[in-house]
Amino acid sequence: MNALLSIKPEFAEKILSGGKEYEFRKTLFSDPEEVDTIFLYASSPVQRVVGAFTMADVISDNPANLWKQYGHSSGIADRSRFMSYFDGTDEGYAIEVGQVHEFDTPIDPDQVVDDFSPPVSFYYIQDGSEFDMARKLPKAMSGTDSPDPLQYSSD
Repeated sequence: MNALLSIKPEFAEKILSGGKEYEFRKTLFSDPEEVDTIFLYASSPVQRVVGAFTMADVISDNPANLWKQYGHSSGIADRSRFMSYFDGTDEGYAIEVGQVHEFDTPIDPDQVVDDFSPPVSFYYIQDGSEFDMARKLPKAMSGTDSPDPLQYSSD
C-alpha cells in the first residue's frame, strides 16, 4: 500500500533535493510497515503530486527529543517553528526519508481523479484506481506492480 502525503511546497522541495532527511508528523499511518511509497502532494500554491519517497525508518518520541536527535536533518531552521507544529502533542513521529524520486512533470490530481480533495494529512492509495502514480517511479522504487490511487481514508 502507498500513501499520498500533504506537505508544504518548501518541505517537498527539501525532501526532493536531499536537504530534509526526516518528515515529522503528529499522526502516523495505522500500520507503517504496510506503506511502501509515500507520494508528496505539495499543497497550495503548487497543488501537485511532485514526487515520492520510501520510508527508511519511523521514530516516535516526544517533540523535544525528536528535535534534539533529528532537528539538524529536519529542513527546519529554527526550533521554535518545529515545536510550534507539535504544540499540545506529547508524541511525534520522524519518518526517515529513504529513496527519493522527483517527477519530471508533477501530477495535477484534479486532471486525473474526479472530485479530488487534497489530504488534510494523508490518504492511503489503493490498487485499482484511475490514479496510477507508481508507473512514474523508477523500477527500483516500485515495490509492487502498480500501487494506485486515492482512497479517501486518512488518519
